[in-house]
Amino acid sequence: MAKNLNESRKARGILRNGLTLIPNLLKLLIRLFKDSRVPVTEKVFVVGAIVYFLSPLDLLPDMIPFLGQVDDLYLIALTILRLLNRTNDSVLREHWDGGGDIAAIVDTFIKAATFVLPRRIRRVLRGRIEIAPQFDGGLISSPGDPQPIESVRKAKKRLGIYHR
Repeated sequence: MAKNLNESRKARGILRNGLTLIPNLLKLLIRLFKDSRVPVTEKVFVVGAIVYFLSPLDLLPDMIPFLGQVDDLYLIALTILRLLNRTNDSVLREHWDGGGDIAAIVDTFIKAATFVLPRRIRRVLRGRIEIAPQFDGGLISSPGDPQPIESVRKAKKRLGIYHR
């Protein structure tokens, strides 16, 4: 139990720091929306994430301190994870202004959110975004919890669809 409490505290700290990155994440989404290399279907998800963030009607209203912003951060992170799976990594990295690797940052946010957001909220938000990569015109259903980006990259490489 002490281990879970420590992990929960650590996750809260990560997410508090993550909240300061929301302006950079929104700037990234806006730039990706304008980029012609991003497929139109992916732009729909980008717009959806931006609208969800700006909308006062959330699953957890922004008036609830901390949690109200964490659900926004979680949905933005899921959207970026989807983009990492479906577009060239270099496109996202080209538009990223923040420090560090965007894939690692998003991965960390998603893991940390599992300690803070209620399971039901995470499930609803994950249900709004199909994360799995596209294969020959079909979709593989989203995993119960998003897979670490490195395992997705290895799977893409193994299947011969990895490109940079």
